[in-house]
Formats: sequence, C-alpha cells, structure tokens
Amino acid sequence: MLAGLPAVPVVLSTSSVYPERTPDAFAAAARLGYDGLEVMVYTDPVSQSADALARLVDYHQVPVLAVHAPGLLLTQLVWGREPWAKLVRAKELAERLGAKTVVVHPPFRWQRDYTRGFEQGITRMSQETDVVFAVENMYPIRAGASELSGYTPHWDPTRLDVPNVTLDLSHTAASASDAVAMANDLGARLAHVHLADGTGVSSGPSPDEHLVPGRGRQPCAELLRGAAATGYRGMVVAEINTRRAVTRDDRLADLAETLAFARTHLAPVPVT
Repeated sequence: MLAGLPAVPVVLSTSSVYPERTPDAFAAAARLGYDGLEVMVYTDPVSQSADALARLVDYHQVPVLAVHAPGLLLTQLVWGREPWAKLVRAKELAERLGAKTVVVHPPFRWQRDYTRGFEQGITRMSQETDVVFAVENMYPIRAGASELSGYTPHWDPTRLDVPNVTLDLSHTAASASDAVAMANDLGARLAHVHLADGTGVSSGPSPDEHLVPGRGRQPCAELLRGAAATGYRGMVVAEINTRRAVTRDDRLADLAETLAFARTHLAPVPVT
C-alpha cells in the first residue's frame, strides 16, 4: 500500500455520490477524511480520463487507490465493446494514477468469447503487472424456487480459479451468501472489500441495496473485525447508495457514517 496510508485504507467509491459526478466524490472524500478513492468508470467523461483524474488528485490531495472497470449493463459501450480491451484500459488508468487494484465483474452469459478463458486470462494479466485484478462476487436472480444467473463461469468467484477477489457485502445479501464464510474460504485471495449492507429483500427491481453498514442484515462489523485481526492488507471501499438523499448534507451524513463505521471496526481491539 502507498506510504502514509493506514494498513487498511478506507476508500470512497465515486459511485457512492451518484447522481452527482466524479469531481463531487473527490470533494466529499477530502471533506470527510477518506484515505482515497475508487473510481467507477462509467459514462461520466471525467471517470474515463487519466488527465482529468490526475488534476483532481492534485487539487484535493486525495489519491485514487482503485479503479472499477466498466462492467455494468449501463456501461457496456464505455471504452468500446471488447471486454479484454476494457481491462487493459482500466489497468493503464490504474498504473497512470498509482492505483493498486482493478475491480472486475465476471462475464455476462452472452459474452461467450470473454467467458472462454476468463480465469486463465485474468491470471495471465495479473502476472503482467503489479496491479491486482480482483473479481467481484455478484448474485443470481431468484423467482420462487428458481435461480437464474446472468454470469458465467459463475457469479461466485470463490468457485473460480482467479488469484484475487473483491467481496461485496451488498451482493452477499442479494445472493443469500454467508459473507464471513466466503471471506474465510477466500483466505489470502481476499484482496478488496466493498463495504455496504443489505437485507436480501427489496421491493425494487433488484435485491442489491447498498445500504449504509449497520442498516441491513449483513455481518459488516464482524467481517471488518476479522479482516483486521487476520492481517488483511487490501482496502475497504464504501460503496453505498445515496440516490435517495434529499440534500447534499444528507448524502455527506451517510458517507460520514460509513467512514466512521469502517474505522471503528477496523481498529485494533485493546489488550486488557
């Protein structure tokens, strides 16, 4: 990790300020005291530009520590259609900014060429750079007793032969996974954590809620305490949904609460 940062930095995802934009995330991170940013690459041109991001780093004195490659349905046309080319550009953006991690989603089922050799390709790319490619856990869609996965080889990267994994706690809620068991199963492959909460039950179109930690049913505190106790050396990224915030102050309050939660549960337990 970069010099001057804590052993486990607490980082703000730029997606956490949406519908505000990337520059607003830098301003929020600087104001609240986050250790850095994870840039979600999406349709905002600033999120795609190394020059623009470097200027924001210099102005706010907040580093970019991770890059989230454009793997969402809404970002299918960002940086073209070819998935491997997107990962190369994400790696180049990370290298230019000094970021250490690129977050990757598993392939969608219809990306057949990408699916073939995905695990081998991620491993190969990881061997060609110091940047860590961390494949994120996703979730299936359930309808009654049926389960449909939009991802191949699997939505659960603990079942994939990849060197590094991102564990997202909103996604464990959506998939009804045991987050602590998943972290334990990953062991040293756990390279990155997306901190959010979820109930696993949503009245909306998706069970992926990205609540402020402590407002759902996920073992967020337990996972952070366990990570700190077992020598986890990745980062913890606040990736919450603040779209329903009525004002900017409300949004900042949610971001501040998430930061305080993370630092509280990452702190060493005093020896008595």
